[in-house]
Amino acid sequence: MRVLLADLARVSRAVAGTRGRLEKVSRLVELLRALAPSEVDIAVAYLVGELRQGKIGLGWSALSVFDGVAAPEAASITLAEADAAFEAVASATGKGRGAARERVLGELAARATADERDFLRKLILGELRQGALEGVLLDALARAGEVPAEKVKRALLFAGSLRAVAQALLAEGAAGLERFSVELFRPLSPMLAEPGDSVSATLERMPGAALEFKLDGARIQLHKSGDDVRVFSRGGHDVTRAVPEVVELARSLPARSLLLDGEAIALGRDRRPLSFQTTMRRFGRKAAEEASIRELPLSSFFFDCLYLDGQALVDSPNSERVLALSSVVPDAERVPRRLVQGAEAADAFLAEALGAGHEGLVAKDPASLYVAGRRAAHWLKIKPAHTLDLVVLAVEHGSGRRTGTLSNIHLGARDPEHGGFAMLGKTFKGMTDAMLAWQTARFSELAVRTEGHVVHLDPVQVVEIAFDGVQASSQYPSGLSLRFARVVRYRSDKLASEADTVDTVRALASRAGAEGEAP
Repeated sequence: MRVLLADLARVSRAVAGTRGRLEKVSRLVELLRALAPSEVDIAVAYLVGELRQGKIGLGWSALSVFDGVAAPEAASITLAEADAAFEAVASATGKGRGAARERVLGELAARATADERDFLRKLILGELRQGALEGVLLDALARAGEVPAEKVKRALLFAGSLRAVAQALLAEGAAGLERFSVELFRPLSPMLAEPGDSVSATLERMPGAALEFKLDGARIQLHKSGDDVRVFSRGGHDVTRAVPEVVELARSLPARSLLLDGEAIALGRDRRPLSFQTTMRRFGRKAAEEASIRELPLSSFFFDCLYLDGQALVDSPNSERVLALSSVVPDAERVPRRLVQGAEAADAFLAEALGAGHEGLVAKDPASLYVAGRRAAHWLKIKPAHTLDLVVLAVEHGSGRRTGTLSNIHLGARDPEHGGFAMLGKTFKGMTDAMLAWQTARFSELAVRTEGHVVHLDPVQVVEIAFDGVQASSQYPSGLSLRFARVVRYRSDKLASEADTVDTVRALASRAGAEGEAP
């Protein structure tokens, strides 16, 4: 018996509407145990809100096919059939590519129930917020496979992919996890930092922390065996061809075999970092072209050593891994690091990082082991938060646990030159239950028209938004969007005419870039 797309969509919706972690896990366990081996990879990808094929270039206009025909009552689409449809869309090429993609989507839409269509829209657009992200799903996999969660976490570190771990565990049980270990040229799942508070609060939480500059570059993982060098992105993709400078450096290092964690970043002529968006230009389709390499050289800075000359170091303390790193990587290619005593010295180091054009600091527990993801808060990010007072232009009907609320808000800055407001993105982050209740009532009063799941508003409500940076965006006419935007508070004390302007946002983008380049 094959699992239907409708079964997975129903579990996804139930998990999104459930507060308790144990209940989320229980619902997922039931689904995982029902999967055939060939369905595991598809199901796990969908449960974490992504397609197996990655981004396939579909936007809202392409999804109009889901509204063109009446939805059937009975569900019939299997997970394999849904996956095959997306594979056909992703692989379509040539002159008739657009028509072929539309035909495949149309056929899928014609068979999809109303609930399946809602699930597919959100999945395609990357807006599936169901609470079944890696941590919850990891616990569910452990229960479904009847193994301790720590074994799954450790396998995830070595495999670099929750989907690969799920396939091994559900097909072979605990024995399937044993084959995962440190292996050169198989990328590890990266350890990530959690947001921290102020310097003083972070040091209270993590006494004796080592502080490192936080660079806003592209996370890279360098693997070396002799002259064979490969470089992987944070997501585990092979980006070796895009970074010949990193390969050249790796071959010069005095180690036979090596696995390093670090950042690649584009620097200006003054050695100050260019924007994240500028760095990422080197990882596009034309990244390996000589002109691109010459015009936008990359520098690499490493902060961890996970394998050195045949010895795996992931179970060694951070302090020992950094010693190993310093034994093979010159100081100029290492992220600046300092052990400080007291908040005053830490504040000075933060000022040094910011003065050099970097984002802030990362505080690390010197005794911590290397573990996948954001776990146990062994790494904490410290950086000043930017805030803007923006206007809410529209809001979306909530789903899952937020069903019945008006949740995801569309953000706009005043545009004095053209009149009206320039949209800078959306966010649903930072909203408490009380805030959701308030904004649902408030935005119901301000509604002027509804289009699908979007409610357009009279643009009068000001909201204070924190964000991590400004980036270029082809999605909005302003050409800009906010990175990691989140609600701080609603400003009933401010008029829309007092909100920040798009010129202010452009100025922030300009400062984030270098030599006049857009972010």
